[in-house]
This record gives sequence, C-alpha cells and structure tokens, in this order.
Amino acid sequence: MPEQSSLPGFDASPSQPTDRLFFAIFPDANASARIAELALQLRGEHELHGRPLARERFHVTLHHLGDYAGVRSDIVAMAGEAAAAVATMAPFEVAFDRAASFSSAPRNRPFVLRGGDGVTALMEFQQALGMAMKKAGLGRWAKPGYTPHVTLLYDDRCVAEQAVETIGWTAREFVLVHSLLGKSRHVALARWPLRG
Repeated sequence: MPEQSSLPGFDASPSQPTDRLFFAIFPDANASARIAELALQLRGEHELHGRPLARERFHVTLHHLGDYAGVRSDIVAMAGEAAAAVATMAPFEVAFDRAASFSSAPRNRPFVLRGGDGVTALMEFQQALGMAMKKAGLGRWAKPGYTPHVTLLYDDRCVAEQAVETIGWTAREFVLVHSLLGKSRHVALARWPLRG
C-alpha cells in the first residue's frame, strides 16, 4: 500500500507537548519549609497516599501560558513585555489559611492550600498581569476566573476544606517558569522583582 503524503502546512503526526509556560510566585525559604511540614502532617492526618511535591516546586500559578512542543520564543517575548508592565508594582503579602482538595477530577485530585483575605493582593496582582498580557498579545491566556492556591500533593481521596495554621510570605518577585512536562522539573526563564 502506498505511503500517504501529508499536505503542506499539516504535520502527519502532530508533536506531543513537552513544555509548559506559566507565570508564578514562589514562597520564600521559610514559607516553603513550613508548607512542606504541613503537607506531611495533613497527608498523615487524612491517610493520603500521594507524595508531597518537592519544596522547590511549591508555587502559586498566576497565569498558564500554554503547552508546546519546545519553548516558543514568541510567547516568551510577549510574556516579558507583559511582565515589565507590572514589575513596577509594590511587593505584597500572601497568606494561606485553609487546605482542601479540588474535587473536579475523579482521581489524582490536587490537595491544596487556599486563602481568604490573605490572597486579596495576590488576586489584584494576577488581574493586573492579565491586563498586561492582553496588551502584549497573550489575551487568550488571561482567564477571568482565578483561585489562588499552592498544590501540596495529588491524591484520589477528596478532603473537605479545613482551617490550617496561616502560612504567609512577602511576594517580592514573580517568575516565568518553563515546566518540562512529565519530568517534575521547573526552570525559571526570567524573574522580575517587584520594584514599587
């Protein structure tokens, strides 16, 4: 049987995404250590089987910028333009005081830290970054709904929301992250200090 040719501009076998880009805020070393301790404590209390994320992977996603086969330099450039527009904002406090499972998935649910009033400034920053992304050509990634959280681990069990000891830090920078999909590895492509 003859081999089927592909049409110009259409790949016969589309590439699997291997790379994810997103903006994030990372906790400082002290907060990251406290998050790791809390993850282990809650894992034991709720008899969860999922392994807590590595300390260096704890973060708060601000905006997802897509999954690609390779790092897209055009997306990185537009992200840099958007980031520069909000880097003039002042550092702000972030505090998480609740833990719960996201119950949208039937299995492998994220078990996360969430916050109330302690994430108000974070949400304002996320919205400002979203507006800057729209102006820089990344509007399709600036989603209106946002639930700030720090993922602790993934587990099949669904844990109801509960109060926990508040963990907070001052967000002094934000980061453009390159996640290597399936490899549990994050690489900081660029950092912007908040200079306000």
